[in-house]
This record gives sequence, structure tokens and C-alpha cells, in this order.
Amino acid sequence: MTSEVIPPKSREVRLVSYPGDEVTLENFEVAEVELGEPGEGQVVVRNDWMSLGTVYRDQMRPATDIPIPVFQPGQAMWGRTVGTVILSNSPDLAVGDLVEHFNGWREYAVGHAGGFFKRDRAQLPSAEYFLSNGPTAWRGMVDIAQVREGDVVFVSGATSGVGCLAGQIAKALGAGKVIGSTGSKEKIDFLTQEAGYDAAFDYHDGPVAERLRELAPEGIDVFFDNVGGEQFEAAVQVAAPGARFALCGSLAGQHGDHEGAAPRLDLPGLIPRELTLRGFATLHTPDQIEGWNAQFSTWLSEGKASFPHTVVEGGVAALPEAMIALLKGKHTGTAVARLS
Repeated sequence: MTSEVIPPKSREVRLVSYPGDEVTLENFEVAEVELGEPGEGQVVVRNDWMSLGTVYRDQMRPATDIPIPVFQPGQAMWGRTVGTVILSNSPDLAVGDLVEHFNGWREYAVGHAGGFFKRDRAQLPSAEYFLSNGPTAWRGMVDIAQVREGDVVFVSGATSGVGCLAGQIAKALGAGKVIGSTGSKEKIDFLTQEAGYDAAFDYHDGPVAERLRELAPEGIDVFFDNVGGEQFEAAVQVAAPGARFALCGSLAGQHGDHEGAAPRLDLPGLIPRELTLRGFATLHTPDQIEGWNAQFSTWLSEGKASFPHTVVEGGVAALPEAMIALLKGKHTGTAVARLS
């Protein structure tokens, strides 16, 4: 296969300034840079798809507790991406190979072949499926919460990319009932009609604990938390004895809502019921990612899983606006941007 023409320049998104409570378009700029020729052992990759996630909001803070570097003003941002090798000076990758990497927020990536992970195009239905949030959802449900046959499972922030797959994984593992929280009637319908949830509720419709008790009168056995705040507090109140909590995120605290970021912990209610709370980071080894891709492929073919996602058009220039829309809850499932 011959390589395509390498353009002299590439567009990339840079962080101009750290946001305050709200992310705005003024925090970003789209810049054009010289692409340059690849050196020995390097490749040029045309970025085809990039995932958008709320973790990028945490990386837009000068100081954060998450165990990954923050973005620096004036420099290109980075993120999880899949693309096609269009020029190779390495024996490890060939022109036409599909690769996953973290040099997103730009049209083209140039770097050493070791920084790009080859993927089998035939394994999943389309290239963007490799950007699912499955590795995070899988680790939370399997390794952290240890979902069992017949469990009643509650997932907060269920229409997020992680939340959609967390519910599907719980069902595939034998959960008896999977309940999701979301923010609108339309999203409730999405969860129960498209994402495989047994039940869902709008967290705006009265106290969350009351809504959760209606759907889980015997209590919940597993809580996969993407939100924190009142929803975390409600899950503690409604938890069955021995319930396991997988704490994945705190969306309630990502917009200046400091109370949402630090929910109250009901120790008198938690201790006698012997609840287990485990937080976990979203960093994954290559083996974990490859293991999920293999499991995802199997479940897709068996009809036990799907890939709920929102496609963002407009290329690199549309990424800042798409990120803001994500933070405002405008997307359902995994948000993936088509870059080429």
C-alpha cells in the first residue's frame, strides 16, 4: 500500500487559559503547525476518530488529584484517538495500519512507532468502537464491584459513555435488575429502549433516595458512581447489607459545585451494613484494553452489548464546542469526534 500525500501543515487545539467554573470557547484556540518529516523509527498517522470525556475537564485545572498530567496553556492538548498510518519509517507499523494512541486534538500525529498501538480493524464493527469506555466500565463492574448473578445494580450518570456500558456489562454478567439515573425524560427513554437498562429515573424529580427506593425496594447490591453528590448519599441510604460501591467519577463537582464534589458520608448507616466503597482510576494496561476489545467483540456478536455513542462532525475545529456540549450533558453515550 502506498502512502497518501502528507500535508505540509496540521491543525491542533491548544488550551489558551485554565477555565474558571465554566469552560468557554475563549479557553481554546485552533492553531496551524508545520507537520514535519518523520525521523527514523517514526510514523505519520492521520487521526480519524477521537473520544471526548469529562476527564479532560479535570486536566484543564492547574492542580488536580487525578494521576495524569494536566494540560498546559499554549500547548496542544492530547486525548485518546484512533487513526491510520499514512507514512512509516518503522518495521513495526505499515502504511494502512489502524492504531490507537493519545495524540488527539489534532489532525495528524507524528512520533515513534512505540507510542502507537496497532488494532485489528476486523475485530470490531468500525474504528470508533475502539474508543468505547468499556475498559473503565469493565474494571469497575468486574474487578471493583464484583457483580454477581441476581444483583440489583444502580449506575449514576448512566447516559455517559462509561455509564451506558457499565449497565450492559452488569446485565451480561447476570445482574437481576439494572437501574440508571439521568437528567431528562428523553434520556430515560434512551436508557430503557436503547442502552439495555431495566429502569431509569430523572434525578431532578424529587429526592433521589425516594426515587431509588421505588425502583429497588429491597435495596441495591452494587453502585457504580459517576456523579457523587446527592446520588452517592442516596445510594448509601438505599444500599442492601454488604453492597459494593465502585466510585468512578464525581460529575456533580465538575462545575464549581463543591458540595457535589464532597458528599456527606452516612457512617452510622454504612458501618452496620458493612458496605464496601472502592475508588478507582481510569488508567489501563494494554492487556486490559485488549481483553476488553475481545470481550466487546464477543458480546456484540451475541447481542449482549451495543455501542451507544454520539458522533460529532466538523473535524478538529469543532472540538472545543463539542467539549463544552459534553460538559453540559448534550451527548448520550460515548462522544466520538470524526476528525477525517
